[in-house]
Order: sequence, then structure tokens, then C-alpha cells
Amino acid sequence: MSSLPFGDLPVGKPRAFVPAEIDLGDWAQIAPLFDRLEMLGEQCAAISELERWLIHWSELSAALEEESSRRYIAMTCHTDDPGVEKAYLDFVEHIEPQTKPRQFRLERLLVAHPLCGSLPLPRYEVYLRDVRNRVSLFREENVALETEESKLGQQYLKLSGALTVQFRGEEKTLTQMGKLLEDPDRVLREEVWNRVTYRRMQEREPFEEQFDALRKLRERMAANAGFGNYRDYAFRRLGRFDYTPEDCAQFHDAVASEVVPVLRELQAGRRGQLGFDTLRPWDTTVDPLNRPPLQPFADVEEMVSRTQKIFDKLDGELAGGLRQMHDLHLLDLDNRKGKAPGGYQQTLAEARLPFIFMNAVGQQRDVEVLLHEAGHAFHALAARDEDLLPYRQSPPIEFCEVASMSMELLGNEFIEEFYAAPEANRARRTHLEGIITTLCWVATVDAFQHWIYTHPDHTRAERAGAWSALMDRFAGDVDWSGHEDARAYLWHRQLHLFVVPFYYIEYAIAQLGALQVWANSKRDPVKALADYKKSLALGGSRPLPELFAAAGCRFQFDAATIRTLVEMVRSELRKLNQAEPSPRVSF
Repeated sequence: MSSLPFGDLPVGKPRAFVPAEIDLGDWAQIAPLFDRLEMLGEQCAAISELERWLIHWSELSAALEEESSRRYIAMTCHTDDPGVEKAYLDFVEHIEPQTKPRQFRLERLLVAHPLCGSLPLPRYEVYLRDVRNRVSLFREENVALETEESKLGQQYLKLSGALTVQFRGEEKTLTQMGKLLEDPDRVLREEVWNRVTYRRMQEREPFEEQFDALRKLRERMAANAGFGNYRDYAFRRLGRFDYTPEDCAQFHDAVASEVVPVLRELQAGRRGQLGFDTLRPWDTTVDPLNRPPLQPFADVEEMVSRTQKIFDKLDGELAGGLRQMHDLHLLDLDNRKGKAPGGYQQTLAEARLPFIFMNAVGQQRDVEVLLHEAGHAFHALAARDEDLLPYRQSPPIEFCEVASMSMELLGNEFIEEFYAAPEANRARRTHLEGIITTLCWVATVDAFQHWIYTHPDHTRAERAGAWSALMDRFAGDVDWSGHEDARAYLWHRQLHLFVVPFYYIEYAIAQLGALQVWANSKRDPVKALADYKKSLALGGSRPLPELFAAAGCRFQFDAATIRTLVEMVRSELRKLNQAEPSPRVSF
């Protein structure tokens, strides 16, 4: 596929079941492989045969997943290319709806197989738990609904990726405009914020229509599966066996009591340093001492080179992973028109190699995003020798984000590769303040999703009101006077709500794990990094609490746990205060 940034890739493992020459966009060539798998599964008469059958199944699934990933990557890299869009939608509309029922038949065959209960434990414990869960949830009538959901999500990405504004004679993406919100000129920042915010608000009606259609589809899926609401269905579908909606509510309360006060302290300090009576939405990312924005790199190649030096200092094996990705062109990092917003890491399941996508524009945040996505990539590389695809490809999301967020914190220990000492401490401070902000934002988004899907008959006005109430609870002291409507629809920018519902609290759970990895590294950096790498190599083969334990962390997100970790962040901020050239807010 010429629209991909990479070409031919090394083979992860030679195929033993899927033919070397096959068009994975042609169902007529795929269907016989599922037929053969069913026949072979029914014929398994020994545990060794059943285990070999599972590997064949994983091989076919990996080939199909990689085909899907390649088309998704191409689509997000070129949202304005009709041919690429058609290729992606063809797979979504004509291949995935055919594969889902066939995958279900294989899962049902496994669960009913007389040897299934004899598969050795703990090797297959998590695998069988997840298969049984999917079998219990599968409904034939949901396949078409899931296809429609994917198409609507793609429409959201296409619309978001196409948004630009004219600014001082140039067309700029909203991501490029975001960099100007760090400019010391308050009048400029306000102009930029208004251009970006109200460009997005021009699309309020299409975004609302897309979300209403998505919400209705999801509610139908939940009802088809026998659930009273989509939230409870989503928890089961996401395999959340280790925490409940009630635990999430406890997390929301803990953030309100333990984190929001720190956010308010940071905002008060920022307001005082800027010399303003109130903090406005365009004042939240500028340096409070009115220094010009940090400029970590001039172009993407420089960003990669400097990041490579960070990993060279941190760990040779991890450094080799990033170098391999660069050499194989598995990085698409620059921002441009026609590129989907955001950033992600996608594992090419058959090549067993990671790909990183992002929209860099020369900000400190870009450095953090690359460290973050590199953590995901290292996770994929650590587990690449695992032959069971679900263990290799699908660890619990809550732990995937420990891999990435830990790398932000561990990598920031060597941020001098981008800056001299004063700027390096400023970057560290920005990152730690961002953790506080992120915990509050995650609580807002997660609580919003709980409200949406437990109030199925809500109106658009009630939805906007619910969001505004959550902003009141978690967003601290920012003055939105005159922009109340923009505040009420701020959630339109959060792609997870549209594309991957209920995938968000994972960031907060993982942030708490990452803070523990970082705390461990301050006590014993060698052991902390060894534990981190050991836990990544487990992939998805163990339950979530055990993965956390392998990384040297506790799987807890109650008020007491959060209080301890937030106090550690405050302590680090105090140390950075003392190194600042000008007075900062005290803690």
C-alpha cells in the first residue's frame, strides 16, 4: 500500500497456516481458512493438537489484524485521500463483518471442546477467561451495528482532521494553532483561542448528530446482549474483571478531594505570577513567568535524534527498539493538513512491530507524546515472541498505559538532551503539572461517560448541562465568562468519546501505576527498570493486578493511594521551585 510511510517489513515468524500469497481484502480467499480451522479444531484429540490449533488460529487472526492496521494507518495519515478512505471502509464494511461471526464460531468451538478444560493453567487462564466472556457477549445482530459504529467513528476523525483556520494569511491546522497558546502575548493567545474554539464550534451540529447516532447504536448493542445500559455492557466488553463502576465513582470522588485542591493551588500560583485577576482559558498553557515557549526541536528528525539519545542513556535494549523503528520508517510524526488528529501506537500483528503516529509541531508536549508512544512500542517489542495473539497484541489497556506513562517519567530524567538545565527543569515542571491536570480531566471525561450511558433518554441540552457540572467539579478556577457555550461543548474535542467509548479511565489508573514505577526508580533505578521490562514481557498473559505487581506497583486507585502519589508530585514540584530563577507558588 503506497500510502503507508513504511514498505516491506521483516517477517515476525514464517506463516505455517496462512498461504504466503493471499489477498486479505478478498473474503472469498479468507473464508476457506476459517472453514479449515473449524475442521481442524473439531479433530483435535490431544492437548498438544489443541495448542497447535490455537497457534494456527492466532496466525490467521494476526494476518487479518495487520491488514486492518495497515489500512487504518494509511487512512489516518491521509484522511483527504478518497482511495485510501475507500480501502479502509471496504475492509470495515466487507471483511470485518464476515470475520466476526467466524471468530465467534471458533471461540464457541473452543469453549465447548472436551479438551478445553484440560488446557494447562496458569498458561491459558486469562486466555480462556476472555474467550468465555466474548462468547457470552456475542450477538449476531450486533455485527452490523459495530460496522456502522466504525464508519461513524471514521467520519468524526475525517471531520476533525479537516478542520483548519486562516491565520495571518496562512491556513493552519488546529494542532498547529495550539502552539501559539504558549506565546507570552495575551492578546495573541486570546485571538488564537477564539479562532480554534469557534472553528470547532462551527461543526457543533455535525458533531452532535454523529454522537447521537453513536449513542443510539451503542444502546442497541447493549440491549441486544441483555444489558440494561451501555455502561454495564461496555465494562464486560472491555474485560474489566478487576474493578467496577462503583470503583470508578470512588476514583472520581478521590480526584475531587485529593487532586482538585492541588490543581487550584497551581492555578492560583499561575494567576498571581501572570498578574491577572482571573485565569482565562487562553492563559492555561503559557509560561507563567512570561518566558517564550520551550522550543525542544526545529524539525521531526531532530526530535527523534534527541529522543534516541535519551533512550541510549536509559537502556540499550529500549534504545535499540526506537532505532529499529526509525530505520524501518515506522514513524509518522509531523503535523500536516489531511492527517487525523492525535497520536497513537499501532502494532502490526504479523510483523510483530510497532508503528507510531503523532502530530508534532515543535512543542514540549510533542516530546512527551513521543516518549509516551515509545513506551507502547517497547511493550509491543517486549512481548513479540509470544505466539498467542491475544497475549501478544492485547494486554489490558490499563497496563498498556503504565508502559507508556512510565516512559514519560523515566525519559524526563534525561530531558537535558533537549534543553539546558533551567529549561530542562521547566519542562519537568510542566510535565508534573500536566499529571495533575490529566487526572482531573480523566475524571471529568470518565464521569461524563457514566452519566451519558446511564441516562439513555437525555436531551442534548441535558448532556451539555451534565458536562458543565462536571467541569465545575473538576476543572478548578478558570474564568469562561462569555464563552459558556464553548465550555459546554468542549467534550467534542475528545475523540475517545466518539471512537473508543469508555476507554479513558485507563489513563488515570495507569498514571498511578507509572508514578509508582517512577518512585521505585528513585530508590533503585536498576531494579525499577528491570521490573518494568519484565512486566512488559508478560504481555496480556496475567490478570491486571499481577501485571501491576510484576512492575513493582499496587493496583489501587482509592483516596489513600492517590493522596500518597499526589504528595510525591507536590514534593518534586517544591524541589523544582527551589531551582527556578524566579519565585514560584509555594506548596
